[in-house]
Amino acid sequence: MHEVGLMENALAIALNYATRDRASHIHQIALRVGDLSGVEPDALRFAFDVVTQGTIAERAQLKIETCPTVCYCNDCQREFRPIELGYECPICQTWSSSILQGKELELASLEVS
Repeated sequence: MHEVGLMENALAIALNYATRDRASHIHQIALRVGDLSGVEPDALRFAFDVVTQGTIAERAQLKIETCPTVCYCNDCQREFRPIELGYECPICQTWSSSILQGKELELASLEVS
């Protein structure tokens, strides 16, 4: 379960921001997770409960925003959402390898006091 390591890294980033801002509590950590990131949101929530124990984020809420996959067609120069696992442009039927969104795993926001 690589989500534990990912959550440890996300928590370390959040704790660094909280320390920088002289915060004593982290109330919410919001993450953006792409469909293609390979991260399971439920496993991430479980990891969050484990890694925040004994920290200033122990009672924090974890908010996960799932980002859909968005591709770009180089032929007709349009963005599109792929259907299932194919990246075929629905306009011109050209296969695209340009993925604009869907691989994210990032700290979106942090609420501290």
